[in-house]
Amino acid sequence: MKHAIHQLNKAFDHRVRLGVMAVLMANDGVSFNDLKETLDLTDGNLASHVAALEKVGYVQVNKQFVGKKPNTTYTASAEGKQAFQDHLSTLEKLLRQDG
Repeated sequence: MKHAIHQLNKAFDHRVRLGVMAVLMANDGVSFNDLKETLDLTDGNLASHVAALEKVGYVQVNKQFVGKKPNTTYTASAEGKQAFQDHLSTLEKLLRQDG
């Protein structure tokens, strides 16, 4: 049987991506600015990590205008929610293992 550590999802290796998914799992949709403030990130840092999660299909991006201002919101896709749940389950397995 494969050791649990090898079942962790590499998409969530970075703390920012882990944080993004945690926030999106707890909310139906989060704006770029709210996500940036919640995780205390720069625009570029957040944008690059969200792009990585979008590339693997874990995050959906919705861009629209509110008045004349651009408004970008993010949601976790169904695939992303499942992948994150699996990742958390694997972490729980690691925590329960006798050392």
